[in-house]
Amino acid sequence: MRTHDVPDQRYTLTWSGGRGAVTFLPRSDGTRLRYYQAGTGPPLVLLHTVRTQLDYFRRVIPALWDEFTLYALDLPGMGWSDIVPGARYGEPELRAAIVEFITALDLNHVTLAGESMGGALALLASIELKDRVRNVVAFNPYDYPSGLERGNWFARLIGTGVRLPGSGPIFARLENRPILEGVLRGGFADHHALPKDLVAELRRSGRRPGYPRVNRAIMRILTGLIDAKSRYAQVETPVTLVYSEHDWSRPADREQVARLLGVRAITVGGAGHFSALERPTDMVRIIRDGRPGS
Repeated sequence: MRTHDVPDQRYTLTWSGGRGAVTFLPRSDGTRLRYYQAGTGPPLVLLHTVRTQLDYFRRVIPALWDEFTLYALDLPGMGWSDIVPGARYGEPELRAAIVEFITALDLNHVTLAGESMGGALALLASIELKDRVRNVVAFNPYDYPSGLERGNWFARLIGTGVRLPGSGPIFARLENRPILEGVLRGGFADHHALPKDLVAELRRSGRRPGYPRVNRAIMRILTGLIDAKSRYAQVETPVTLVYSEHDWSRPADREQVARLLGVRAITVGGAGHFSALERPTDMVRIIRDGRPGS
């Protein structure tokens, strides 16, 4: 089988032009995390959003791989990382996977950047990784209630349904390409910024056995992220906090996070929740501004 025919590499190799490598990190629990590595320079670890995977950063990575050694990973159970029956996908488990990834690869002086759920997890993981992480860049951290449901009526219907205790698993199994695309569009100010081929890839990885259960578990972990937000005051690493103008978060949400972190937030104009796809040049600029030696 040619490399381009391997399911967990095929799409990544299209936007990367074959640069870098897709591989798996074996974890202490026997599962594997898929990650992409490319470039040279100080390490930059990228953490993706709710219901996406490492390919979410497809418009950001090529602009940074001449300045950083980039590591973009699929969080546990997501993308092409292993799905294991009975595994838990709460905030502690996802955070532990990030800590283990950086520790196992012995990365130091790391820029840890994430968006949405990835932004919140970057902040929380940095508390344990303060000796390894140089700075954190948190874009639109998802640490408030009912964020996805604020996008549009379609997202409100699906998001609420997936979280229901009885019929939630049924809603989770309903996902197809039109449903996924409709939900994701609620996170864009410009719907045309959502790549159709990325939606197709998300559905391809999302058709794996067990994925509906993972998807539902991720949708239900937000309570854990909200509760964990109180620990932001323990973050000692320098933080750049970024919100898009049209993010799902509300002014009160943003002010609370900025106050806990003791920073002033940056605003990216004209963008929704998924700024890496809608305003990649802004994300690149903000990450670059915080690189070692800048």
